[in-house]
Amino acid sequence: MLAITVMTNEGEPLSRPSADELAGLVRRIGAEDDGFVVVERIPDLPDVYIQVCHTDGEDYTLEHRDGSADRHFEVRLDGPEPAVEAMTAWARGEAGWGDGLDWHPVDLGPEPEPVPEPELDAEERQELEERLRLTLACGYTDRARLAEEAEEYLVSDDGRPLSPAQAERLADRLWLERVGEQTGWLGETDPERLTRAFAALEADGITAREDFTCCRSCGQAEIGGAGAPGARGFVYFHSQCTESAATGHGLTLLYGGFDGSTATTTAVGHEVVAALTAVGLPTVWNGDPSHAIEVRPLLWRRRLGS
Repeated sequence: MLAITVMTNEGEPLSRPSADELAGLVRRIGAEDDGFVVVERIPDLPDVYIQVCHTDGEDYTLEHRDGSADRHFEVRLDGPEPAVEAMTAWARGEAGWGDGLDWHPVDLGPEPEPVPEPELDAEERQELEERLRLTLACGYTDRARLAEEAEEYLVSDDGRPLSPAQAERLADRLWLERVGEQTGWLGETDPERLTRAFAALEADGITAREDFTCCRSCGQAEIGGAGAPGARGFVYFHSQCTESAATGHGLTLLYGGFDGSTATTTAVGHEVVAALTAVGLPTVWNGDPSHAIEVRPLLWRRRLGS
């Protein structure tokens, strides 16, 4: 699988396609309602992408941007295969992926006006950045949602301290900071082990959801409709549990049986513990179905875009 997200006219993005799937999408375009393929990396990086556009009877226009406007280039191609080759190599991060193509700078017109610094005092800035860094540490956000949180977090009756452009710039700065941190993480992380355990539970008829709803009340109310019909039971953790894990306090898992019986809840608890143990995660649970399962010690390093 390629660590990319692909967008087409169909609207729904395709995450982590194979090289063959990407090639098929590029070769397919040409119709009026199917004229482009845009590819971004996982995790997404601000203003970094490659795209191809094509209408039947016309050339293929391949573009790539590497951050700033002066790093935006295009090339005209007479068929899909050079685009397929270049886009696949770009997605794989291969050195020299665009060599041999006649790239030209894209004129995007005048530079936009600089975004002014938000008028925040030191305490407000620290509070906002700490909140956004916690959201990033939890690992379940994306750039758009992080920017929205940045814009909304300090809103009060006195107004909105950050404009959308200011919020986006701050969110992108902290996003890139976190992406840089995670490049130093080697091997499988504890959250990735957790995802494997949840996938195994899901396959065995237990609805398993990560970062599910805002609190226990909402989670208990909604978990019944979240899984496949016929599921025997459930396990999940809500966003407050995620924040606790991200700040080093372990992870609380809530579980139960859909028939409401103590016996089923206990059985589901044992299955959850077994699945976690199988992927190498430690658990603390006394077998009492009225007690939550704790995953600790736990090093919460969830990669953005996972």
